[in-house]
Amino acid sequence: MRAWNCGMATVGILAAVWAASIVSDVGAAETAASGSGRASTTGDSGSSSRESRRRAIEAMPLERMPQLQRKTVEKCLQSTTLYRKLPIETFACDSDLLRFSLEKPEAIVDIWRVLGISRLALDPAGPNQWRLSDGYGTVGVLRLLHREQHGSGGAMVLYGRGAYSGSLSPKALTGTCLLLVQYRAASPSVDGKPRQSVQIDAFLDTDGVGLEIVARTLQPIIVRSAASNLHEICLFMSSLSQSAQNNPEGVGHLADRLTRTDPKDRQSLAEIARAAAAAIHPQREPDPSAAARLQADLAARWLPAEELDHLHRQ
Repeated sequence: MRAWNCGMATVGILAAVWAASIVSDVGAAETAASGSGRASTTGDSGSSSRESRRRAIEAMPLERMPQLQRKTVEKCLQSTTLYRKLPIETFACDSDLLRFSLEKPEAIVDIWRVLGISRLALDPAGPNQWRLSDGYGTVGVLRLLHREQHGSGGAMVLYGRGAYSGSLSPKALTGTCLLLVQYRAASPSVDGKPRQSVQIDAFLDTDGVGLEIVARTLQPIIVRSAASNLHEICLFMSSLSQSAQNNPEGVGHLADRLTRTDPKDRQSLAEIARAAAAAIHPQREPDPSAAARLQADLAARWLPAEELDHLHRQ
């Protein structure tokens, strides 16, 4: 297991994650989990090419965005220190659960807190806006500028403003990150379970001295860290989805413990788990005793936050 923490990359990629947005210290899964096939990059290694950047800009739904948000996006696109198209991730996951995680990223981060596998804090700061801190030197604010749903997929445009102060940089870094998150249903797995694909394009802009630091020193780290973060988030979502299908009582019990999540959202998570279980196992009998097993089943694949702290200090 590895702890991936990368300053300004956290602000941006974490956003995409769940927020993701887009998560610095959720950790890497055990080798067995990573090789299980639950999440894969479908042979895509990502890209920073001009062609990939051009396609990402063309995919921005600017004409469907309000003027103020559109101007924010256009300004970010004109001043980009680093662009990266992350590898496309395809993973087994219930579509309603994925949509919930994208709309309520604070609930997923709250799950990590309860499981003890992350130091990340993501707290609502207004409609479609969150404050974030990764516990290792990155703080910032994340805003959802645009969301749209079409068929079995959709797109989100997120904007983050943050700062990093830590061992990766000799000086404090500040900057912004613009993310285009696109998702859609993929072909089902061989056993018929639903799968989803997520694609993220990130535009990072750093202020002042950060330009040279990122260009000369941090760019390779950011690229690797961003791809790894997204992969680990998708692995976790796949595990959570599997738990929802096989142990909805456990997910409902876990939802009740999410004290930093709105009660309505906790209820929605429990209902999604029950529906996912009914779709896969229509004749399944409820098993109240299974609730106690969920935390061990989920957290066992990731390092406790204390061990992540130790790795970070090394």
